[in-house]
Amino acid sequence: MMPLALADSGTENIVLRIGGGPEVRQHLADLGFNPGASVTVVSSISGNVIVKVKESRIAISDELARKIFV
Repeated sequence: MMPLALADSGTENIVLRIGGGPEVRQHLADLGFNPGASVTVVSSISGNVIVKVKESRIAISDELARKIFV
């Protein structure tokens, strides 16, 4: 298990756990980051991580990406 921020670009991963406080977990759940969801890191650019989740591309901060474990 590792943070999403450290995952290789282009590799499909499965979300195993979401860290952080209740507000952070709810925000990430609203974006589609739920345990069992499939996510792919598209790219990491200057502190932001672009991920594909539920057929959408979403940019999240490196800090948030470190709370998503795959």
